[in-house]
Amino acid sequence: MKSSFNMVAKTQFGLEEVLAEELRNLGAEEVEAHNRAVSFRGDLETMYKANLCLRTALKVLIPIQKFRAKNEQQLYDGIKKINWAEYLDKEGRLVIHTSLKSEFFNHSQYVSLKTKDAIVDQFREKFGVRPSVDLTHPDLSIDIHINRDEVSVSLDSSAESLHRRGYRTDSTLAPINEVTAAGMILLTGWKGEGNYYDPMCGSGTLLIEAAMIAKNMPPNLNRAQFGFERWNNYQPELFDMVRKEAVANMRESKANIVGSDKTFKAIEITRENCTRAGVDEDVKVSNKRFEESKGAEGGGIMIINPPYGERLPIEEIGAFYKMMGDQMKKEFEGYDVWIISSNIEALKKVGLAPSKKIPLYNGALECRFHKFEIYKGTRDKKKLAEQNPE
Repeated sequence: MKSSFNMVAKTQFGLEEVLAEELRNLGAEEVEAHNRAVSFRGDLETMYKANLCLRTALKVLIPIQKFRAKNEQQLYDGIKKINWAEYLDKEGRLVIHTSLKSEFFNHSQYVSLKTKDAIVDQFREKFGVRPSVDLTHPDLSIDIHINRDEVSVSLDSSAESLHRRGYRTDSTLAPINEVTAAGMILLTGWKGEGNYYDPMCGSGTLLIEAAMIAKNMPPNLNRAQFGFERWNNYQPELFDMVRKEAVANMRESKANIVGSDKTFKAIEITRENCTRAGVDEDVKVSNKRFEESKGAEGGGIMIINPPYGERLPIEEIGAFYKMMGDQMKKEFEGYDVWIISSNIEALKKVGLAPSKKIPLYNGALECRFHKFEIYKGTRDKKKLAEQNPE
């Protein structure tokens, strides 16, 4: 692999610019945002840092080939032209992941199978032995992306998705993805200082990501292994240096990070997850309903991931969102409150005009991330508006 090479970090819709800024801060070059991805350039050290330190990346890919294919034979031939012995031992283990947006191919598993056939046939013809497929512990993870007839072949330096930080073994009913959580916090502009509150903390993902930001803690510091650690060109001394440097740059948290939830089970899970993440001393949690919550003095940031209630009558879920708005106006003066929800009608029931509306996804759900500024006089202005409707 060249000393400097092209890479692509995959992310979620709406987080592309956040990820681009993260990469620039890491020292990556030629950073350019795309749809759900950011391309950049760097060396092995950059690749190691990206996997260890990026909060909003799902994968760090190394593109190795592009070609056009409109049928399985052209796909097979294009894959077979790549010198796979450069990346994989003849008796190594591989796994292939495919994503498609093409009228010529309609089954990702079939594309993965044809890719595997081409690689295996190449090794068998050259060496008389062949690599095997291993879904859980591969030596090489290969990413195939087909857009219409353009096939992009990449090496996956992360292997397992980077959102799997390793701290969340227990979760509540609908946990938010770690990458989404980190992206939401970074979108607020929070710098890791002052008051941060999550009143519906669930399994604690937003709290843990906030604590990691406050400590400048690499999100994947506790990860068991990255894909690149099984590559032929892996340099353990260099990666060890990157890890030590990242740890040395950690700091004491200057934030007051507080969470609460109405169920005691969620609080138990949050505490356990915080301990696994190494932030248990940086997060305070308690068992209370949102109606009982109150912001700490001095203002701050509050992020809420409430129930979306898509299957409930709008009156019922609307009443819940109205209660949230009333409590925000009553007890969170000086706070920037951010709410994510897929229920746009329910968001309107908050009773405040959002100053920002950011499209995001929570899993497969298309959501809006709304910012509400609760400044002094919000209640008076609300009353005035009610008394003098347009």
